[in-house]
Formats: sequence, C-alpha cells, structure tokens
Amino acid sequence: MNATENPANNPALGDRSNPLTMCEAFQATVAALGDAVALRNADGSVTYSFDEYGAEVAAIAAGLAGLGLARGDALGLMLVNRPEFHLLDTAAIHLGATPFSIYNTSASVQIVHVLENSGASIVVTEAALLPSVLGARELLDRELTVVSVDGHADTTDVLGLDELKAAAAADFDFEAAWTAVEPSDALTLIYTSGTTGPPKGVETSHANMLAQCRSVAEVLPISRGARITSYLPSAHIADRWSSHYNQMLFGVEITSVADPRAVAEVLPRVRPTIWGAVPRVLEKIAAGIETAVAAEQDPAKRQAIEAAIALGVKRVQLEQQGKALSEPEAARHSAFDAKVLAPLRAKIGLDQAEWIIVGAAPMPRKVQEFLMGLGLPIAELYGMSECSCAITCSPPAAAKIGSVGPAIPGVEVKLAEDGELCVRGPIVMKGYRNQPEKTAEVIDSEGWLHTGDIAEIDPDGYVRIVDRKKELIINAAGKNMSPANIEQELKVSSPLIGQAVCIGDARPYNVALLVLDPDVAAARIAAEGRDRSAAELAGDPAIIAEVGAGVEAANANLSRVEQIKKFALLADEWLPGGDELTPTMKLKRKPISRKYGARIEALYSPA
Repeated sequence: MNATENPANNPALGDRSNPLTMCEAFQATVAALGDAVALRNADGSVTYSFDEYGAEVAAIAAGLAGLGLARGDALGLMLVNRPEFHLLDTAAIHLGATPFSIYNTSASVQIVHVLENSGASIVVTEAALLPSVLGARELLDRELTVVSVDGHADTTDVLGLDELKAAAAADFDFEAAWTAVEPSDALTLIYTSGTTGPPKGVETSHANMLAQCRSVAEVLPISRGARITSYLPSAHIADRWSSHYNQMLFGVEITSVADPRAVAEVLPRVRPTIWGAVPRVLEKIAAGIETAVAAEQDPAKRQAIEAAIALGVKRVQLEQQGKALSEPEAARHSAFDAKVLAPLRAKIGLDQAEWIIVGAAPMPRKVQEFLMGLGLPIAELYGMSECSCAITCSPPAAAKIGSVGPAIPGVEVKLAEDGELCVRGPIVMKGYRNQPEKTAEVIDSEGWLHTGDIAEIDPDGYVRIVDRKKELIINAAGKNMSPANIEQELKVSSPLIGQAVCIGDARPYNVALLVLDPDVAAARIAAEGRDRSAAELAGDPAIIAEVGAGVEAANANLSRVEQIKKFALLADEWLPGGDELTPTMKLKRKPISRKYGARIEALYSPA
C-alpha cells in the first residue's frame, strides 16, 4: 500500500493528528500500531491486534447496519468485561450510533427503563446474562432484537455474532459511515442514579470525551503501548474513559478481566503501566500486603520490610507538610526502596505503574499514606458522569492527601454561595437523554454544571469535597445508588412498610430501617381482637417474617448491589415534624443516622 492508499494519509478523511471524533482517533491508532496487541482477555487465550480490531469493527458495523442500526440510534450492551465489548461499542460509534452499557446486575424492569429511555431496539449480551435481557424483552411493548456473543438456545429467537455479521448489506460503505460522524454526535449514554426517580441517561459527545482524554493526559501522560486492565463495569464512565476511549486516542493495550474480584491475581501477569481503582480495591491490596508481612516467618526479613514501609510512610507524611527526610534517612530510604519496596511493588504487579488513579468514593488517609509509602504513584481524582469522568485530578508528584486535586486543564470550577462545586468546560455533557427539564436543573444559563457536592478550594486551586448536597449513596466499592429508588421499592413491596430508610454510604452492603404503616398496623391489631400496641406488633415474629418477604420482593426489582441484605423493623412511630420526618414527610437522614446509630451498627455486625 502506498502513501496515498493509506487511509491515515487521505486528506479527505480529516487530520488524524488532531482527530475531531473518536472514529478518526481509532482509525489513526489502528493505522499507526497495526500488529501490536490491542485487546486480550485475562489469561491471554483471546487476543486482537489493532489491525484485527479494526477489521472486526468494520465487519460488525456492517452487520449492525444490516439490522437497522443507524446514525443517532442507540445500541444496548450487557456484557462482562471482555474483548467483544470493545469490538461492538467501537463498531456502533462508526455508524454514528450511540452504544451504552447496562449494569450486569440489573433486574429486567430496570433494563426496560433504559431501553425505553434510550430507544434502543437492539441489545447485545452473552449467554449468562441472556435471561435478564429476554425477561426485559417480554415486558417491552415493541420489538427488540437480541444478539448473544457466545451462544444461545435455538428456541429463543436470538442471533449469534456470526449471524449479526451476516446481516451486512453488500453495498454498505463503512468509510462513508464513519467519516459522516460529527464531534457533536452522542458517543455514549451513561445511566446514573439521581436522588429521586429512575436513572437518567447522560449523553456524552465525541467532543466531550476527546476533551476529557486530552485534558487528563496533560496531568497523567499516556504513552502508546501503555497497558491497563479493564475490570470496572463498562456501564460506569470511569472504565469507558480510562481504558476504552483512551485506547482509541493513545493506543493503550487493554486486558479485560471478566470477574473484578480476580483483578489482583491478574495484575502480576499484566503489570499495567496505567491503572485505576475505587478505594475498596486499594484497601484490599493494602490489607493483603500487611497480612503477608505479618505472616513472614523470618523475623529479620519481616522487621526489614516493616522498617522500609514505616520509613516510606514517614517520607510521605513529611512531604505532605512540605518537609523532607534527613539526608541519612533519605539514603536509607533509597536503599530500602531498591531492596524491599520495589520487590513488593513487583509482587502485586504495580511496579511499572506510571500512575494509579483512585476515585468514586473518599480514600482513607491511612491507606493512601501506606500505598504512597510503598512508592505507588497514587492520583486521587473527582468526577461525575455528567462531566465525561474527571473534573479534578491530583498530579501524583504533587498530591495533597485529602484533596482531589485541581481542575483538569481547560476546565473551570467555582463555588456557589452555598459552597456547591460548579463546573464549566468542554467536558460537560450534551444533556440528559430525552429529559431537557432535568438538564436545565443542573446546567444553568451560563453553562455551569452544578455538581450537588459541597467543596472547598485552597489557594493552589486544589479541591476538597466536604459533603454531598445530593442524597446519593456511594458504597465501599464506589457504586452510586439512589436511596430514594430503593426506599420506594421497599414501601411498595408490603402494605406493612410505612417508612423505609436505606443505609449503605461507604459500607460494604445496604441495610434498611423500616417502620410499620400506622394505619395498617392499627387494622391488623383490630382484626386480631387482641389488646396490644403497634410496638408489640413490630416485635411479632410473624409480622417480621411478612415484612421480610416484602423486602425480598423489593430485592427482586433491584440490582444485586442495591439489594437490602439486612433490616431492622423499628417499634417507633415516625410523625411529620418529629425527629425522623419533616412537616412535609421528607426523611431527615442525618438525624435518623444519629438516633438509630446503634441499630445500624448492629446490622453491620457479624451474625
């Protein structure tokens, strides 16, 4: 192929050195990297070079077009982290379509909501998740084409991936399709839970995401050939930005880890050069190191490791104060790093990491000091789906523990009068899918997006998140959930449940405090013909069992991470204007947490 035949050098296809769409970025990267590994699974049994990736994208795009997917249409993807996700998502955007991911733990009724909001008429899934998708199809009042990438029962009216490709029309023009895509076209939808109501679909454009990738890369550089694991849900903006879209622009090698619990086992094999995690994952890594050190049988070796870690943590603590180790300590630390800390980093597979981002939930200071003390380049960031991922990011070499860093280049931040953090810039979303009124609630007339988070900004521009203005649960694994949605499911699941409060912020799972409906309780007592109080009724094992059945019914309509693992049925009555409810019957969450703190902690105690 001569220079004029190489698509990367065709002037009609745009300037590949400054792509305006993710399609242009991907095509340029494929042309540049060719036979380099682009995608692989955790054990390396499945790999795609960039050339192979590009060829698959063209074939799948043709097949999707043959099934009717066109520019502006949405495509649902419900897949674990696997190479096929990247093939399908990238193929869809080359048609100008808008692929989006569905959380794999979603119940059928939740899948129906995102399908109705997005308008998607095609969903691609896999055998293990097929029942949920087929359940959603039965609930829809329109046709839904379902594709399974790894097999299906012949009786289910489901296509295979080969059948999808075979749907291609002979006259399909792949090049014409992707060159017609514009920067303002919607690249993806990220469904995010608000404080009330069902999830909203955040529309992120090609221009939004290119701005995101380029801005963060000024703080956290990415070299071609960088390696990363993809193990967080692709329905979360963090995984899409950090691996999927960064690959298109910078040529990252992605290792897909289908089971996120196995990521620690995969790291030593992959040795990523860039990586990210929610705090809970890093907490487990830190705990694993501490356990291994404590189990070291050689006392001298154990003491040397402990001394090395302690000196590393001391160095971090001094640097946070603007100080440094003494010269003798610095020399000792340098020796420790070469002989002790570097092997520890290699053992966990992070010895080649140039940066490690952490976000989605607050990072415990002790854990961050420990990991930075090991020599890991931790960069804490803050972001949201509505801003294409990161809004602020700490440079690892200038991190301030407790801060999420300054705004990324090209992005403005300010505080509203009540301390709410506001953001403006090219990373701000197009809007919520088919919900202009909801978009207007968060983006004002001057283009400022109101995050709902209360923050402080220091003289150096570093942001510290103080509290959440919005009522949103972020569990220990960094998963965002709407407590109002969960509570509504609980209250409709049983007539006995009058009030429900879901607790789970920074916790490993959700629990609930439940209160009997006073009218239903009174009716039950009257029907029994016994003289007992509502408090006594709440302690009746039969009533508790009936309420428990209601909780299970609610759980059936919630994703696994949203489900209530334990509950307490309170003997109290909550009245408007009292300790627990406002005069308009809204929950007073913080007073409830304080008043019932002991009951809540009991629900998290081992049985």
